[in-house]
Amino acid sequence: METRGRSLVKAVVWNVIGLVSMTLVGFLATGSVSAGGKMAAVNTALGFATYLIYERVWARISWGRLGHQSGGHRHA
Repeated sequence: METRGRSLVKAVVWNVIGLVSMTLVGFLATGSVSAGGKMAAVNTALGFATYLIYERVWARISWGRLGHQSGGHRHA
């Protein structure tokens, strides 16, 4: 299982990448850095929250992990 700190750092880094790319897309779509930035900020806030929840849910699921034994049978 991943630590909460690792999940948090992954979420922050991923969302910084998303913020930069969405600001560029928003600027190209609207011609306004301000409007593009606002669109990107909203998207980043929503994306951050959902990604962090998504990561924590998957951290608790053992299915598909190599080397994990479930019910005495090894699955790849």
